Amino acid sequence: MYKDTGCGELRIADAGKQVNLAGWVHRRRDHGGLIFLDLRDRSGITQVVVNPELAPEAHTASEAVRNEWVIQVTGQVSRRPAGTENEALPTGEVEVVAQRVEVLNPSKTPPFYVNEDTEVDEYLRLRYRHIYLRRPRMQANLMLRHRTVKFIRDFLDVRGFMEIETPILIKSTPEGARDYLVPSRLYPGKFFALPQSPQQLKQLLMVAGFERYFQIARCFRDEDLRADRQPEFTQLDLEMSFVTQDDVLGLIEELYIALVQAVTPHKHLQTPFPRMTYAQAMDRFGSDKPDLRFDLPLADVTSAAARTGFQVFQRAAADGGVIKGFAAPGCGAYTRKQMDDLTEFAVARGARGLVTMALEGDGQPPEALSLEQMRSTVARFFTTEDIQELARGVGARGGDLILLAAGGVKTVNAALGALREEMGRRLGLADRDELAFAFVTDFPLFEWSETDGRWDSVHHPFTAPWPQDVPLLDTDPGKARAWAYDLVCNGFELGGGSIRIHQRAVQEKVFQVLGYTLQQAADRFGHLLEAFEYGAPPHGGIAMGIDRLTMLLADADSLREVIAFPKSQSAVDLLFNAPDEVPESQLLDLGLRLVERPSEEPPRQA
Repeated sequence: MYKDTGCGELRIADAGKQVNLAGWVHRRRDHGGLIFLDLRDRSGITQVVVNPELAPEAHTASEAVRNEWVIQVTGQVSRRPAGTENEALPTGEVEVVAQRVEVLNPSKTPPFYVNEDTEVDEYLRLRYRHIYLRRPRMQANLMLRHRTVKFIRDFLDVRGFMEIETPILIKSTPEGARDYLVPSRLYPGKFFALPQSPQQLKQLLMVAGFERYFQIARCFRDEDLRADRQPEFTQLDLEMSFVTQDDVLGLIEELYIALVQAVTPHKHLQTPFPRMTYAQAMDRFGSDKPDLRFDLPLADVTSAAARTGFQVFQRAAADGGVIKGFAAPGCGAYTRKQMDDLTEFAVARGARGLVTMALEGDGQPPEALSLEQMRSTVARFFTTEDIQELARGVGARGGDLILLAAGGVKTVNAALGALREEMGRRLGLADRDELAFAFVTDFPLFEWSETDGRWDSVHHPFTAPWPQDVPLLDTDPGKARAWAYDLVCNGFELGGGSIRIHQRAVQEKVFQVLGYTLQQAADRFGHLLEAFEYGAPPHGGIAMGIDRLTMLLADADSLREVIAFPKSQSAVDLLFNAPDEVPESQLLDLGLRLVERPSEEPPRQA
């Protein structure tokens, strides 16, 4: 064998043992006779000592060795001399005294350091992904992902779930984002689609009587990317029959608590997971995926603000808008430039402006504040009583900074929600080792699209309305609540689900609200509608993002740090140079030809 033990497995108990190691040279040091090689494989790193007096041939071979060369070492495990131990390594008490060193494959100089966790340009990370993945941190991230998925499988298996694979080639149905289409050679002009989610398939499995299904599913969406999105992603897909919302949420809470404790025991959790409605989340935090590691709640001060002499507030209230804000603790000493930066941040996220009020003092309660203690460009429009009432409304004290925005509810919530999280980051209020999970429930079933002039599903068209809200589908669809729920954590949506529609009449009514005729609904979703007439049980489930969860567990800043071979920000695979052109003969086999788009967009840079 090339190796009989891993480089990271040796301990003091192995002293005196003869071993064969193989791996990559992590670092080479020549001490004017002795050569030290840090040898790395997936299990870790161990130090190899090559002494020319004990092994002259091995020493000669080691003189040529450089970083990232692949070598085999035969030698004896020895305790390191006193004072030379390396506490940073699990193998730091021992070293291997080499008897033989064989070069298995030399390496060109890599485009970046593997043995240092220095910043690497995004292009290089993806173009040389096979080298970047050698970094110990990346190996640890993917091992964490493996352990996470394994834990999920074992957890659900014990609880009676069956893992069932569903097709990758399915029918294109409008469910939100664009589908990736796959042309059919056998049926020219017709297309498969890659699934955005196994949503309809798992519902059909419930009709089929499997009752408890799960899958670690690959999903595909042709949408613009962000740090927490990829065109192909992995989710825990899960569905159960004869369940209520509490059944689903209880199972997921149990799973995630046990998972975190097993794979990242250094992380701490708030338990039980708090639950809030969508309306409560938006009102208090300005976001349906709030970061609960810190408070900084938003407060509605419309009544108090409208009574001030500031016309911007008066007009916003008269137009049916709101004035909301929050207090940034200890930020009363912010400079004019710092406050201007916050205003620019809020405006970039949709706000018309931001009113900043810096309060001097050292923790005085609102009733003890005076107008003279407030610095603001709009101070002349306020009285001492105004300042006291606004401070009371947002929970500010002397030494704090009051941040206020006025306008439509949706606009104000979005801007202040983003600003709240930005202040949490700036003030260091978010503990990276804390996972603040929460469930958000009672989303609207529909939202109105001004662009298209029609109703859209907030989640997807198979989400059941609350039973008592079914009559609203005929009278006021905008007020109907979805029997839906999301799991959020640290400002990210980790997944979402719902109790599903299982009756044909209700599903057809939802399609009607969405603008489908009965014929259109039958053409696109006839397989599901027909299935509902053959004893479909009540059922519900959830889809949880594996990539985002691993990103949080690994303290990574991007999904690309926890996916082996991700796409770039512009949906390009830089390692394989894909997407790429294909020979014309392949297009002819598919009955396709390329035509120029009516308005050609310039290609995005990778």
